[in-house]
Parts: sequence; C-alpha cells; structure tokens
Amino acid sequence: MTAEAALTQDAAPAESSRCDWPAITAELLSRLRRESTRVHAITNAAAQVLTANLILAAGGTPSLTIAPEEITAFASRADALLVNLGTLDGDRRAAIPWGIAAAKAQGKPWVLDPVFVDASPPRLELARLCLAGTPCVLRCNRAEFAALAGEAAAHDSLSRYAAALGCTVALTGPTDWVADGERFVAIENGHPLMARVTAMGCAATALIAAFAALERDGFVAAASALLAVGVAAEVAAEAAAGPGSFAPAFLDALHGLDAAALRARARIA
Repeated sequence: MTAEAALTQDAAPAESSRCDWPAITAELLSRLRRESTRVHAITNAAAQVLTANLILAAGGTPSLTIAPEEITAFASRADALLVNLGTLDGDRRAAIPWGIAAAKAQGKPWVLDPVFVDASPPRLELARLCLAGTPCVLRCNRAEFAALAGEAAAHDSLSRYAAALGCTVALTGPTDWVADGERFVAIENGHPLMARVTAMGCAATALIAAFAALERDGFVAAASALLAVGVAAEVAAEAAAGPGSFAPAFLDALHGLDAAALRARARIA
C-alpha cells in the first residue's frame, strides 16, 4: 500500500486520527531508503553529529555546511532544507536567508526549528522573519510555541496558529501534537530517555524534512516522522542502560524500523 492510498483509504482529511499511520510511515521510510533523499541541515553545533547520523540511519543523505558562500549551492542540490536556530552565530545568521531563498526557488520543502526563541528577543525576531517565508512545517516545543504564538499551547491554539501561518505546526513533548488548521493528531509514542540526550528534538526535525521531500503534505510528513522517531525510541529504550547507550540504540532501532514494529506500537489519537 502506498502512503497516498493509506491516507485516503481510511480517513477524510478532518479525521486524520483514523489514517493508517503505520502504513504511511513504513512507506515513507521505504522510499527514503530507496531514494537516499538528501537533507541539507543548517543546524546548531550541538546537533550536527546526531542530525547527520539520524538521517543516515533512516536511509537518507545529509549535508551540513553553514558557510554563507556555499549555502545556495548546497540547499539547491538538496531535496529538503532544515533551518535550526540553535547556536545562532554570524555564519548561520548569514546563511539562513540564502538557504531559504534557494529552497523556495527550487520548489523544495523547508522546515523551521526555532530553538530557544523564548530565551532571546533577537532570535524570536529572526524566527518570525523566517516564518514569513512559509516553511512547510514548524517544529517547536511548548515554550517556543508560546513565544511565537503569544499564547499557551493547546489543541485550539495550535490549530489557529497553523492556520494563520499557512503551514503545519508540530509541537513535541511527552505527547506530540501536529496540526495544520484543519487536521489534528496526537502521537503518544516516545520515551523519557529522549530528553536525556542532547539534540534529539533537533535531529528528529531533520526526519520531518526528509519525509517532506517525499510527501508534500506537511501534516502527513510531520506526523509520520514523529511516529517513526517515537517508536524507534521505545525500541531503543528496551536495550539501553541509560542515556549513553540509548543514543546508539536509537540509531540502530531507526535503521531497522519496519511496518510490523510501527503497527504493533503506534499510539495515535
């Protein structure tokens, strides 16, 4: 079953919790592995290694340059772009608008991760400028959402903000929420050890970008990627003794993730 068939067979757009999410996710992972989808990540220094390794483990191809003089070429040849606002130094500030412009010129999807916009007014201003370029997905946590939207995260506020932006908003936490103004889904998979490994959320956003290159419906791409990450984390936690062994176990689990594990473990409302 293709991802499109899995989406349309089981649910109308407003009834997204009835979609066959395990089948959709498995198909996107299979395509990612076949096509070696390339994601260019302008990401923070703490996240670069895990981000690259996550993309590779899932079956994609990463590139990571932040050099302003190179970013147009790299973003243009990638299938999707990730913009992460962590460790926002001069090179990253200069590269971000050029990367977004290149992705948009090529018709490629791009995803925004507004790291710590709640802690820095200049960063919040930059995030709002980036949002004017209409990413396909905004991935954030509750504090970042509140800073951007001006209100606390709730089902209705997430949907309103997604509709106002004209993109999908994926809010991650103990339960992940994904909304696009019309559809809403809650993903309950994951494990507390994810919060004990730096840059797990940042790296997960790269999988959203990879899936967005394969599935142009940002809502489907975001929900599927977060389901894959959540299930892989649960599998990894069963083999891990703590955070140090969890990270490599997570990469192994994502590398081997299949339709059977997704169907057995998916918890989506």
